[in-house]
Amino acid sequence: MKNKQATEIFRNFLKAGKNRITPERFEVMDAALEYEGHFGADDLYIVMKNSKSSVSRATVYKTLELLAHCDLISKRYFGDNINRYESSFKKQVHDHLICVDCGRIIEFSDPEIKKLPQLISDKLGFNFESYSFNIFARCKDPKECKFYREE
Repeated sequence: MKNKQATEIFRNFLKAGKNRITPERFEVMDAALEYEGHFGADDLYIVMKNSKSSVSRATVYKTLELLAHCDLISKRYFGDNINRYESSFKKQVHDHLICVDCGRIIEFSDPEIKKLPQLISDKLGFNFESYSFNIFARCKDPKECKFYREE
């Protein structure tokens, strides 16, 4: 267990929910928090298997859901029928721009956008908790798009 603070948060979350506390779950937590960028459950499973882990695919899927519920990772959906995750532990809030052709994801942060969820929640009589903002677009420069092929 590489991150003591995350380990403590996850352990307390598991105890509170009467979930089993196993070394495999903490192995998945470490791998998820170390993963650079966005990943699917199968992506993480493959990385772990390539690192000689004996964690099962089912444990990876279940643990990622638990980690998302305790806010150590964020669950994202970018319109490609795959749930993706990213570490939210000690990470700045950000938004996403996704190319609908090649799937490239650009993370960005804009102070004006950060204000909107609270303003909208207040205006409509809600208590703001969190938000997710995704822009779906196409790469302007074909050479930037992963699908670009020179003829």
